[in-house]
Amino acid sequence: MPAKKTPKSRSNSAALVANRAREADLQLVRFLYTDNGGIIRGKSTHINALENRINDGIGLTLAMQAMNMMDQLASVEGMGPVGEIRMVPDPNTFRILPYAPRVGAMTVDMIKLDGTPWEACPRSFLKRQIQAAADLGINLQMVVEFEWTMTQKNADGSFSPVDQSLCFATTAMTITQNVIHDIVSALEAQNIQVELFHPELGHGQQELSVRHTDPLTAADNHIMIRETIRNVAYNHGLYASLAPKPFLDQAGNGGHIHFSLWDDKGKNLMYDPKGPYNMSDTGKHFIAGILEHLPGLLALTCASHNSYHRLQPHFWSSAYTAWGPDNREGAVRISSRYKSNEEGSANAELKSADLSANPYLAFGGLIAAGLDGVRRKLDPGEPTTIDPGNFTEAERKKRGIKRFPTTLAETVDALVNDKALTEALGPLLSTSYAAVKRLEYDTFSQQDDAFETKHHFWKF
Repeated sequence: MPAKKTPKSRSNSAALVANRAREADLQLVRFLYTDNGGIIRGKSTHINALENRINDGIGLTLAMQAMNMMDQLASVEGMGPVGEIRMVPDPNTFRILPYAPRVGAMTVDMIKLDGTPWEACPRSFLKRQIQAAADLGINLQMVVEFEWTMTQKNADGSFSPVDQSLCFATTAMTITQNVIHDIVSALEAQNIQVELFHPELGHGQQELSVRHTDPLTAADNHIMIRETIRNVAYNHGLYASLAPKPFLDQAGNGGHIHFSLWDDKGKNLMYDPKGPYNMSDTGKHFIAGILEHLPGLLALTCASHNSYHRLQPHFWSSAYTAWGPDNREGAVRISSRYKSNEEGSANAELKSADLSANPYLAFGGLIAAGLDGVRRKLDPGEPTTIDPGNFTEAERKKRGIKRFPTTLAETVDALVNDKALTEALGPLLSTSYAAVKRLEYDTFSQQDDAFETKHHFWKF
């Protein structure tokens, strides 16, 4: 069989990346992917083979997309010891890693041996949803807020937060200023624009915001940011956990997803100065789609057993399918705008999301849900301007506000029964994802809180 020809543009990109890597005196380049358990994994190629590896990819067993966060293999037909795909990197994602000497990294697509995208590839799923939005004349901008707990290792091997400070307190800024400075510098070196930083509510809790961009770049940045936070912290002798609840008695870590909709001419399709809270009908339809599908969407955006300790009423993390202006107890918050750019700053935030999620699946699922709302012209109902947990059950029912699923098992069941989301994911990805998450739930539901926090602390 003759060798498959490489597209000229990709070959040129591979050569350019290889040249950059040589000029930077790199030794290894990591090919990174995120699995169905939300774990960032990868393999490294030596610089001498980099150009060919960019074109050919690196082999990966099919079984890895049936592996959960405990390295337990879920039973998924066709994902066993036989067969493999290729991890083919996107040259546009190449970064020289500031925290790892002589190392670079790229994110990958999972490609079958015939050169087509593997049906279980999360990154390819997100690309399909981006195209589905474009087919409706919608281009999205997205970004995640990163919350994590900065900890230190104690003499007995346990971990504790680096401070016992207060939300936004300058004492907390002082304690972490050196490591935060290096995290920000490392992100800037990777062309990731930092917007805001502050200490959050929990002891040792940090929050960092970066600039929004297109969904694929935002998801790739998400991976690089998670890696940067953890690695820079480790180089300072600290341990950063992005788990939803690394300490069950402390505030949880979110990964709130901000999104806005635009047309090809640069018009914000969510903005209408005459609409309620300046929200357009298109924006409301998109939000309604998210709320409609949220019971199943949570399996993608709050993707761990640990997530459901965080999603509680009155925890400022959202527990109900409500939306409203700057309502931080609603699932979807309509963000207040900036006077300098009213239209440009119009966006909404999905509060019910955390950093145990695979960003490609979370972003793609959010887009699929929102587009369903746009196609069907769904109505999100009246905005909620109080904590929805303060309504009576009868009032919530009247308003169409529902309590979230309270366990990972419940939300996976909702996902499996959500036709719009499973059709968007496709049979192989939806089946393998559900199998992985059910195995995780079975594992953690049979163990105590200490087992849960230990493993989520380390995995995320």
